[in-house]
Amino acid sequence: MDCPDGELSILIVDDLQIEALNKRYLNRSGPTNVIAFPMREGRFSNITPRLLGDVVISVEAAMREGKLAKISMEDRFDQLLIHGILHLFDYDHEKSEQDAQQMEKKSDELLCLLGVRC
Repeated sequence: MDCPDGELSILIVDDLQIEALNKRYLNRSGPTNVIAFPMREGRFSNITPRLLGDVVISVEAAMREGKLAKISMEDRFDQLLIHGILHLFDYDHEKSEQDAQQMEKKSDELLCLLGVRC
């Protein structure tokens, strides 16, 4: 990602906690699996330029989705973490199908580097 000194925080929560964050900050109902809060944009982005942002992951969703996909919870967690990090770098799968494909390609590339999926 060409950001060797980048910093981020990872918050691991349950479905109830991520549901509250989803409602409060994104005005969306219900729990989700991962939320990213980028810090490299906006009025105060120059204060701590190495700070990428926060990634919040529901461990309950990772367990549930891992079972459904027949992969380990750890592998699903890694997928969600990469997904959140890509959002911190402005990747967005909701804008268009082309953007979604670009994000998935980058995700696969990074997961392969981790040895999760190649």
